[in-house]
Amino acid sequence: MTEPPPPPPPPPAPASEYPITLTFDTPEKIARWRPLVHWLLAIPHLIILSVIQQLAQILAFIAWFAALFTGRIPGGLQKPIVMSLRYNARVTTYLLFQREEYPPFAFDIPFADPGDDARVRVDVVPAIEDRNRLTIFFRLFMVIPQLIVLVFVTIAVVFVLIIAWFAVIIIGRWPTWMNDFLIGYLRWTTRVSAYFYLLTDEYPPFSLS
Repeated sequence: MTEPPPPPPPPPAPASEYPITLTFDTPEKIARWRPLVHWLLAIPHLIILSVIQQLAQILAFIAWFAALFTGRIPGGLQKPIVMSLRYNARVTTYLLFQREEYPPFAFDIPFADPGDDARVRVDVVPAIEDRNRLTIFFRLFMVIPQLIVLVFVTIAVVFVLIIAWFAVIIIGRWPTWMNDFLIGYLRWTTRVSAYFYLLTDEYPPFSLS
């Protein structure tokens, strides 16, 4: 018996006023057993993700000094950070059993998503020249309002995940509003991370969309 063809890659990210976009192609069905094992199957990716995120933090620290002294951040510093955001989105959607396809062990560094993942896409339009040195200097303090709000959103996410865990096991799919909420949360946190890691000087919206 031949396996069904893989789903088409997610469409290109729609035009957005914000320079970091995340899109997700939601599957119609999820096998009911997947919430039971995805946390275990994702362990190899989580180990790699931890290393990539540590690298991103180091590069962001270097980029902070580069921006303060030169007013620009080379794309070579930013591309691995973009890779970490993209890898995180792929692993998170699998870990939270929102997809069945195993994320590829791909370490793509272009700003535009190459589309080699069947479900999730992260595109970045980076700020390289003429950086705002004042907001970069105070970037750690600038993200505090976002983090405070996200604490409360994260609490809601935990409750949604608990309900979704039972829902997928029972009906074999994510309730639409729950899936949209989780993807919106991932989109929000991705934008905040991109802002904190100095990929843009544009303040992220307090929004799930």
